[in-house]
Amino acid sequence: MATALETNVLEAQARKPGTKNEARRVRRDGKIPAVVYGAGKDSLSISVDPRVVTRILNSETGHNTIFDLALDGEKTKAMIVDWQYEPIKGRLLHIDLKRIALDKLLRVSVPIFLKGEAAGVKQEGGILEQMLREVEVECLPLDIPSHIDVDVSHLTFGKVLRVSDLPHSEKLKFLTDPNQPVAHVTSVKEEVVVTPEAAAAEAAAVPAEPEVIKKGKQETEEEGAEAAAEKPEKAEKKEKK
Repeated sequence: MATALETNVLEAQARKPGTKNEARRVRRDGKIPAVVYGAGKDSLSISVDPRVVTRILNSETGHNTIFDLALDGEKTKAMIVDWQYEPIKGRLLHIDLKRIALDKLLRVSVPIFLKGEAAGVKQEGGILEQMLREVEVECLPLDIPSHIDVDVSHLTFGKVLRVSDLPHSEKLKFLTDPNQPVAHVTSVKEEVVVTPEAAAAEAAAVPAEPEVIKKGKQETEEEGAEAAAEKPEKAEKKEKK
């Protein structure tokens, strides 16, 4: 399991902060704007080579990679904490960097890799579903794993792999809820295909009017008829008087 420390060196140049025109100029020159902060020092606006940043992000350790940031003749351990892509062409637009002290604990998210073929898939015909793909841990920078591998070959129907079941180490403190489900084997859902005939039959089916409503209408009509019959009788009595 590779750690997040790599031998990459990211060269940086200071730039003017804040203006969009300056950011456009940086991009025209083949660089991208960036900000570096942390380790008790002031934040600095810098520009960096997007090709080196892309290589770091696509490496095995990804955004958890710790590398040397070279600025003004000095090198500082740093890592990428945020990045933005142009939505259409997918080009890097901006990154945020954080200075790293190797003796200070960090909180990072580490990918979870499922290894092996689950028994519920191999023997029972189910499908393996992974609900959690990253776990948050706290550790020293040199102890950040590139990923956490977990064997799922024992996983059958009815069993749930949880964070508490992941391989633990004294160097890692798991911050994610230990009861959080990571993966399980579920049944293959059959797709129900509705034929045109069935759709037409369903559309033609008109639900019967509830009996209570019908009864209410009948009672109303009968009461109206009785009231109409009573009126002549009352008129007749008045004439006799």
